[in-house]
Amino acid sequence: METEELIVETRSKELTDITKDVRGFCRRLEGSGLLNVFVPHATAGLAIIELGDGSEPDLGRLLDSLFPKDLEYNHQHGSPGHGADHLVPSILSPSIVVPIVDGEPQFGAWQYLVLVDRNPDNPVRRVRLSFVPG
Repeated sequence: METEELIVETRSKELTDITKDVRGFCRRLEGSGLLNVFVPHATAGLAIIELGDGSEPDLGRLLDSLFPKDLEYNHQHGSPGHGADHLVPSILSPSIVVPIVDGEPQFGAWQYLVLVDRNPDNPVRRVRLSFVPG
């Protein structure tokens, strides 16, 4: 298994595109198999989404409607509404598996892999890329 850790700065960004980093990792492999992308954080998740078409604010509004920051959560440390941040990985998985063919992730034409992190308390995140050859 080949593995690498990305360090991702998320300062004031809820969505961070990591597609280019994933493609770069896969091209160095020059093989086929499965890539597991994993975020080891309790307030972050991953999504495959189209970018630049308005989907980004739509996802933000969806998460706001599901997890309003102004509710009283049992989990109350950190910035206001931080309890809502801890619920994000319940619907946006902390891991995604992507098929790789000849060193290329098999994303669709408009698919991008993004890190979703609505927690302003931690502006740097780790993302683990693990390739299992087929």
